[in-house]
Amino acid sequence: MNTKEEKSMIEVLSKDCIANILSHTTPIDSCRLSLISKDFCSASESDIVWNKFLPSDLVSIISDCQFAFDTSLSKKSLYLTLSDHPIIIDSGKKSFQLEKPSGKKVYMLSARDLSIAWGDTPDQCDWIIVPKSRFQEVARLRCMWWFEIHGTINTRVLSANSQYAAFLVFKMRNAFHFDGFPVELTVGILGNKKCTKFVWLKASYDGIEPNDSFQGLQRPKLRSDGFLEIEMGEFFNSGLKDEVIQMNVLEIRGGRVNGAFILEGIEIRPKN
Repeated sequence: MNTKEEKSMIEVLSKDCIANILSHTTPIDSCRLSLISKDFCSASESDIVWNKFLPSDLVSIISDCQFAFDTSLSKKSLYLTLSDHPIIIDSGKKSFQLEKPSGKKVYMLSARDLSIAWGDTPDQCDWIIVPKSRFQEVARLRCMWWFEIHGTINTRVLSANSQYAAFLVFKMRNAFHFDGFPVELTVGILGNKKCTKFVWLKASYDGIEPNDSFQGLQRPKLRSDGFLEIEMGEFFNSGLKDEVIQMNVLEIRGGRVNGAFILEGIEIRPKN
C-alpha cells in the first residue's frame, strides 16, 4: 500500500472513529498523532480521548479536594490541570496529581500523614509554614536523638501495571550532624522483605567520608520547587493484589543529636 492509499483510508475515518483510536494510545502519543491531519488534530481534543486518560476513580479522589473544580472544563483541560498542579486531598494530608506523559497517578504523603519519632513533642518537632510547599505546614525536626520516619500507602490507589519509586522530600536549614553516618532507607510490601539502602541526606560534599565503606553513596537532588529529594527505593504495582507499601527512614547509630531538618513528605511516583 502506497502513501496516497494510506492517506485516502485515513481521510474516510470519522472524527469519533479517530477519537476512539486515539483513546487506546497514551496522552503523549495522542498529542503526537494530532500532527497527522486536521481531523486527527480535532479528534485529539475530544472528551472521548481524554476521559480515557483520566483515572476511573477520579471523582472519589477529588471528592474532598480543598478547592472546587470548574465543571465546564474539557477533559483535556482537566487532565492538564491535574498534571501541572498537584491538588491537596485527604483533609490536607496528601497531594495528588497525574504524570503528564502517561496519566499515571502520583501521590505525596505530607509530614502530617507520616509517623515521626518524637513528632508529637514540641521541643523535638514543631510545625511551620514554608514558602512553595504544597502543604499548609511542614515538620521541622529541631532536636532528635534518633532519626526515624515511617509511611505507608495502599497499592489499590496507585496505577496498575506500573513501576513506582518513593522519594523523601525535605529541606535543610542549617541542619547539623547529618554528615556523621548515612541514613538507612527501606521500601517494600508490609510484612515482606524490603529493599534497603544507605544514603547521605546532606547534599553538599566535602570530599571526606567518615568511612571508606560509605564512599559513593547517593545524595539528594534539588527539585524545581526548591526542596531536595532522594530516592528511597522502588516497587512494582501489578494491580492484582491489595497490598500496603511501607517506607522507612532510619538513623540511630550516630549517638549525636540531629536537627534543623524540614520534612515535607514522601512522594510516590511512576519510575520510567
